[in-house]
Amino acid sequence: MSFSTVSALSPLDGRYAAKLAALRPLMSEQGYMHRRVQVEVAWFIALSDCGFAEFKPLTGGARKYLMGLVSHFSEADALAIKDIEKTTNHDVKAVEYWIKSKFEARPELLAAAEFVHFACTSEDINNTSHALQIQAARDTVVLPAIDGLIAKLREMAHQFADVSMLSRTHGQTASPTTVGKEIANVAVRLTKARAQIAAVQLLGKMNGAVGNYNAHLAAWPEFDWEAFSRKVVETPAPLGLGLSFQPYSIQIEPHDYMAELFDAVARVNTILVDFSRDIWGYVSLGYFKQRLKKGEIGSSTMPHKVNPIDFENAEGNLGLANAVLRHLSEKLPISRWQRDLTDSTVLRNIGVAFGYATLAYASLATGLGKLEINQEALADDLEASWEVLAEPIQTVMRRFGVQGAYEQLKEVTRGKTVTAEALHGLIRSLAIPEEEKTRLLAMTPASYTGKAAELARRI
Repeated sequence: MSFSTVSALSPLDGRYAAKLAALRPLMSEQGYMHRRVQVEVAWFIALSDCGFAEFKPLTGGARKYLMGLVSHFSEADALAIKDIEKTTNHDVKAVEYWIKSKFEARPELLAAAEFVHFACTSEDINNTSHALQIQAARDTVVLPAIDGLIAKLREMAHQFADVSMLSRTHGQTASPTTVGKEIANVAVRLTKARAQIAAVQLLGKMNGAVGNYNAHLAAWPEFDWEAFSRKVVETPAPLGLGLSFQPYSIQIEPHDYMAELFDAVARVNTILVDFSRDIWGYVSLGYFKQRLKKGEIGSSTMPHKVNPIDFENAEGNLGLANAVLRHLSEKLPISRWQRDLTDSTVLRNIGVAFGYATLAYASLATGLGKLEINQEALADDLEASWEVLAEPIQTVMRRFGVQGAYEQLKEVTRGKTVTAEALHGLIRSLAIPEEEKTRLLAMTPASYTGKAAELARRI
């Protein structure tokens, strides 16, 4: 059976493949191999500049050629490495052998071939490669998608700042707000959570088999290998890796930063699950309509249906993303003694977690783009809910010392259908200043929104 989008086991590479085109080159196995080549080349070139008599500084032409192995890395190169791995049964060694195979027609590089992967354990290459993958995915896919959602929510918050809406606490009618303010709440939460994703330092270690530079010092005991390793890790690409240096580790980088990052992404996703469910509910109430797409069908049997499918799709995929992210953040910081392999297979699923999250962000963006406010439904709901003015009336009564204010309003409104006329009759009977009566009589459910519009515009 040939592989295609309909034969793919994962919907990320099947049904949704086209929507994840930007993520695939970064988080696929080809992307992983690409970063391994990048790390090996950066280490090799840096070693040539250490002043070792046995490894003279590389010429400009050799450096350019090596950089080209990174910048021009292709699917064919990845397949060639996989072919070598069939013999080695070791993926990092296959990368090392592939790089050395590229030296065969270049005497300068061939003479220095044994300095490829010099003193490195596989995890020196792997942990930095994963960090580079995560860096690229975070900075070019995940954060821009979240930024797009924040920008859209801010736009909607401003656009609908003055559109009054009935609140529902515990699913029951409650003090009114505005559509814009409710959207602003989400935008503010997302902005803070997004900053936490961006703030996580991505770490890399290159300190050998158990983190002590044992092999390095065996070769050159007087050389400052820790300073050299830090330089390679922290120097910006392409000369270095552009990561933050991890000075203490066992064979593997501890992965605590990954757990921090994945928890931060999961927090964004949880906020968006909350938002997706709320919008789904508002569509159900008729507060929002959805723009129709020609040819689209909502139900195979009910022709009238226009379902909130984008928000449902987002909710489902956010849940899948968080299931993987939470396993990653709980499992990865745990390793038996100086090394076990349980992290290796799990780390290959970072792209799966980011894939489901990215898919969800795209669905939300599409869904938000289809929404149209239904002013009539919002106004009708407010007009049918005069009981929400019990709160301001009893609060003003308490201001002026009217005894039992809360209890009086409870008796008049709780569990009853309340009309404007009934409330106005109560207001006129109150022992409060006439100007306060006038102010309360002018109030409607639609006007009782406090600072909602101001808060919506502030973000």
